[in-house]
Amino acid sequence: MTDQHDFAARVEQPDAPSRIVLVCEHASNAFPPPWGTLGLDAAAQQAHIAWDPGALGVARGLAARLDACLVHAPVSRLIHDLNRAPDSPGAMPVRSENIDIPGNCGLAPAEAAARVAAVYAPFHAGLAAVIARRLVLGLRPVLVTVHSFTPVWHGAPRPVEFGVIHDDTRPEDDRFARAVLAAAWAMTGLRAELNAPYSAADEVTHLLRLHAVPYGLPHAMLEIRNDLIADDASQAEMAERLAPVLTRAMAALRGA
Repeated sequence: MTDQHDFAARVEQPDAPSRIVLVCEHASNAFPPPWGTLGLDAAAQQAHIAWDPGALGVARGLAARLDACLVHAPVSRLIHDLNRAPDSPGAMPVRSENIDIPGNCGLAPAEAAARVAAVYAPFHAGLAAVIARRLVLGLRPVLVTVHSFTPVWHGAPRPVEFGVIHDDTRPEDDRFARAVLAAAWAMTGLRAELNAPYSAADEVTHLLRLHAVPYGLPHAMLEIRNDLIADDASQAEMAERLAPVLTRAMAALRGA
């Protein structure tokens, strides 16, 4: 029974004064009951298909340096990808990269709906509550999601090190992302690109579209190549590099 477990959004520093709200929806590779391992071996459970390695460490480092609220997920994205709509094939994928996910094959509609109710709905309700509270307190959020990506995709190297992605629902939705990119170019030495290695066309802005766009909130999705954040020290170093980038982007947003 899923009601024996708590799969709600984890919220850290809920009263932090920064307008930035950090979100890490692929923070965890936990496979709790009632789903277990979905038939995956230990290596697959540790692989990028199950989560975004290093992303939570960077997000926590940014939250500490920016005095910002952080919202993150408690279970693997293979149980339900919180950055995919419930009816998306990627929400509970039967295959990820070159690995089959046995526990997602042949899901009955009722089983999929149970995952939505247990994982997807409470996470997004929790994030919505954080945003609504901040809106009413006058801390109009700037939504920043933190992700990581693999240096090689289906055998092809990815030279980009830092991607900044925005939703494309409205023309003005790129303002904050472009400010982050400009600051990254000026301050970090990272090979940074806009809408790389993914873009809204790849369905990766579902969370932004759900929570930022309806309120007209500035937003950006940060994608960091995971070989650059492979351990605690490199995650802390990346947070140290990117915190001033977000601070400069916020200043540019105020000056626009």
